[in-house]
Amino acid sequence: MRIGVDLGGTKIEIVALDAADGIRLRRRIPTPPSYAGVVGAVVALVSGAEAELGLHGTVGMGIPGSLSLATGLVRGANSTWLNRGRLDQDLAAALGREVRVSNDANCLALSEAADGAGAGAESVFAVILGTGVGAGVVIGGKLVEGFNRIGGEWGHNPLPWMTPEEYPGPRCWCGQRACIETFLSGPALAADADGPGSRSASGLPQRSDAPARAALVRHADRLSRALASVVNLLDPEVIVLAGGVSNMAHLYDEVPRLLPRHVFSDVVRTRIVRARHGDSSGVLGAARLWPAPTRPG
Repeated sequence: MRIGVDLGGTKIEIVALDAADGIRLRRRIPTPPSYAGVVGAVVALVSGAEAELGLHGTVGMGIPGSLSLATGLVRGANSTWLNRGRLDQDLAAALGREVRVSNDANCLALSEAADGAGAGAESVFAVILGTGVGAGVVIGGKLVEGFNRIGGEWGHNPLPWMTPEEYPGPRCWCGQRACIETFLSGPALAADADGPGSRSASGLPQRSDAPARAALVRHADRLSRALASVVNLLDPEVIVLAGGVSNMAHLYDEVPRLLPRHVFSDVVRTRIVRARHGDSSGVLGAARLWPAPTRPG
């Protein structure tokens, strides 16, 4: 059995997969607002799942950050209280086994490349457009974490081809200005439409007022620019969008239409698709941080 855990800013989800990748158990709980609370909650979820199913499993976990190669500590998490925690080791000590931890966008990419919207593609770039913005890369079925374990950290590059009105760009929590995340996240889109302090963008596509319509046009344009830089660098076969903002249907018409303006090619065949597994892609990919068990015979 493979157990996956997806740690989000508001919820923790757990899934247990059997040898045939069938889902044996799935549940969610609210995310405790502290490091110790998260460790305790994950241990309770894993222990409870194993007791209920009567099976022992491997454990993989997706987090909104990554583990530093230099220190082993969590870094770059927008849930900032996770940063500088020794999460994999603390969980391993509590559970009595190795726990594999990776960025949540990496887990998304693994899941969608395996049997999701990118299944069968040689190269997949999977994007989270939610409270934060990140991405993961899978090539030939293998996750590309990179030499420094920051493969896919697209959200903290500057927005390309910025207009004069966009300069100098919003200040990001990471300390830089004009990060892609500060333009494309759900809170950034909400603030663009309704001013600072607005957090939810979910209802914008249903609105007909000028501020909402203008913000959606700007957002699609910015997303097309940000993805064009990815196509110019990696040229993936499929780009998969996930996260709350990815549920906005107009993106799948507007972004492919706008993308060729900045791609250095006379043809752009890149498919831009919605994640098949929705907001459960991350937890399914976390389970896949461990290889599938070998079946007898």
